[in-house]
Amino acid sequence: MKWIAALGLALWAVMTPLRAEEQTLTRWQHDLAAMEVNRPGYAFWQHIFTIPDGSIAFGSARDGRLLAIFPTKGDWIRDAAWTEGALAPLLDGQQMPKDLDERRNLVASLLEPVVGPVLHNPTRGNFLAPGAQRYGRFLDEWAAIYGRFGVPADVGLAQAILESGLDGLKRSEARAVGFCQWLERNWKQLDRLSPQTIEWRNQTTQAPYCAAYLTILATRYGSFIPAVSEHNAGGTNVGRILINGERMGGRTIRDQYFLGSQLARDLRQLDLDGFKDLYRTYGPRSYFYAEMVFGNSFNVRNIAAATPQVKIFAMRTPRAIALAEIVRETKLPADEIRRFNPALAKRVPAGGTLYLPRYVRAFGPDVSFWHRPPTEAYTSVLNDFLQLDLPSEQWDDRTAEPVLRDFQRRFRQTKTEEGSVMGTMLEYAMDAAFSSGQREILAEYRESDEVRQLFERGVIAREASRPAPTLEDASDGKADD
Repeated sequence: MKWIAALGLALWAVMTPLRAEEQTLTRWQHDLAAMEVNRPGYAFWQHIFTIPDGSIAFGSARDGRLLAIFPTKGDWIRDAAWTEGALAPLLDGQQMPKDLDERRNLVASLLEPVVGPVLHNPTRGNFLAPGAQRYGRFLDEWAAIYGRFGVPADVGLAQAILESGLDGLKRSEARAVGFCQWLERNWKQLDRLSPQTIEWRNQTTQAPYCAAYLTILATRYGSFIPAVSEHNAGGTNVGRILINGERMGGRTIRDQYFLGSQLARDLRQLDLDGFKDLYRTYGPRSYFYAEMVFGNSFNVRNIAAATPQVKIFAMRTPRAIALAEIVRETKLPADEIRRFNPALAKRVPAGGTLYLPRYVRAFGPDVSFWHRPPTEAYTSVLNDFLQLDLPSEQWDDRTAEPVLRDFQRRFRQTKTEEGSVMGTMLEYAMDAAFSSGQREILAEYRESDEVRQLFERGVIAREASRPAPTLEDASDGKADD
């Protein structure tokens, strides 16, 4: 696990400017260290997205290793696939419940006395496999795009795996679309704010905006862990988690997140309705989301290593260009052109961006910024932004607006593609922060006597529900977590 993280850091160092690189490397290293301490089994989640659907995978919560795979339907004693065969006899003579959840809980209870705490989840390999097969060849290019915005590809592309299986056309029931599963209305708002036409069903168009927003959130929190969690759970839920973690003694943002997150999970299991005002809609997926992202970083590297990589060139179209013309000019099949441009139905609009495996001058100027070194102006403002040290709650307060507006102005003044994206995303982030009411909700949550009393009752109830330590527990010097 650690050598892969080290490799990721080494590759990341090649892709980013020196000063910005130092800021992001430090942030990423601290996040990895915190994940190793608080959720050491995070590597388990890579298996969930590589094993075909129809199974339940069990793994160690201590180191993430895969223990066994059981069929969702079938005989769990006869048809189990054990990666550690010595554990198989634990199920001998057991009567498996018909209910799947009860069966999972029984197997967990049999494994945990031997291997320690376990994780188990339905497999979702069918979600990733089509996107990995069709788009896996683009991972190096997308990694370079994320790197230009101060985001390690391990984080950004792992989140894309989790949200969309790398498919720009993936659509949720809530009408969220593409790489990072933003709602259509959010993409339409960004299109209004951006000086460029955003064809938001193309992953190579989505990637810069997803990356820019992630670096904004990571700068706000000083960590990618609550940043990716906010994407899933929402800023208000993450804010409650951090407040609770602070009340539990967490000194850093990472400590606060993990302490508050664990409390939310424990209290949901203890009394779902009784303590709901402490966590609201921060549920099981919210609890696991950050470690699922970090776990899928292994899949980012595995897919890229197993798939021949190709270049992506971007052309800003001065006019509408029909698919038939692109086919004639490039001699590429329509399906291959659409691999680069999933949004392309009949034509690329004027002012849009056409992506191809080589540059074609007739289709407009080359705007593949990730193929060129960043300008000194962009490097300088990105570095300053990554070092911005404002308390998280001030990002929702208009007193911080002059600082953020100044960064927006500086990014736009770089006259670069990436500077334009950062300027657009800062406008979007400020609009969302100042209009959401999140600041008022969290201020009331922090100041409420009722919430504080509920928090104190929750902490006491959780401690009372824990088994008393045994003599063996006391003798090995391990604290009860």
